Amino acid sequence: MNNQWAFIDTGFNDAAINMAFDECLINWHREGIIPPTLRFYGWSAPSLSVGYFQKVENKIDFDALHRHQCQFVRRLTGGSAVLHDDELTYSLVISESDPDIPLSVQEAYYVLSKGVLEGYKNLGIPAEYAIVDKQSGKERTPICFEKPAFYEMVADGKKLSGNAQTRKKGVLLQHGSLPISIDTEMLFDLFLFPSERAKERKRSAFSKKAITIDQLTSKKHNFEMLKGAFKNGFEKGLNIDLHPLELSESQWDEVKKLAEAKYELNAWNTN
Repeated sequence: MNNQWAFIDTGFNDAAINMAFDECLINWHREGIIPPTLRFYGWSAPSLSVGYFQKVENKIDFDALHRHQCQFVRRLTGGSAVLHDDELTYSLVISESDPDIPLSVQEAYYVLSKGVLEGYKNLGIPAEYAIVDKQSGKERTPICFEKPAFYEMVADGKKLSGNAQTRKKGVLLQHGSLPISIDTEMLFDLFLFPSERAKERKRSAFSKKAITIDQLTSKKHNFEMLKGAFKNGFEKGLNIDLHPLELSESQWDEVKKLAEAKYELNAWNTN
């Protein structure tokens, strides 16, 4: 018998609301208000999210963020910066003590990313897990899609999706970016480089390191088109049945208050 999970599609919201919602999912699951839950969401404006531990001083071009009308937010999870724009984003929460969740972070990625793998298969994309050697795993880049991490998805040897994870209060949160297309002009404008030449060199090399759904399929996709493929993918990959989750008005108020008190503040985002 499949495990029973909740599913919610929160549509398109700003960066602060999106990150606050993921944190609320952790709290609600810890409090027993919701079961293990899968969430799909989009971004109402281009948004750059940086990892919890990521340094932004002398790394991020905040003038460029303003020029591109790009929002900026710090995640609860680690990893490098991600430009969220034309994509489907997912998050999920489940108890660390769940018997299906390995104690190892890498092995938990492997298990939970099976849903992503199956979703790509539903789109006809021959995705596979990235296996990273120890040396390249130590290399650092401020831009997430420049290199895959353990058990992220690759196709044709290029990174296809990015995932990040945290464990708080006995609950595991994993969320990930599934790009339909990537605006590389905007992406590389948002970072500081020693020179314009260095920026262009990085931008040119990016096409050899990352690839998107539209590039692989030679088709135009949108958020709505991907939902069915990845919802089915998670059900199959994780052996779960998904049931709709309806939020109360007070729960939405909780999300909004957390966004205002934390994720909209420079003190959190640029520390």
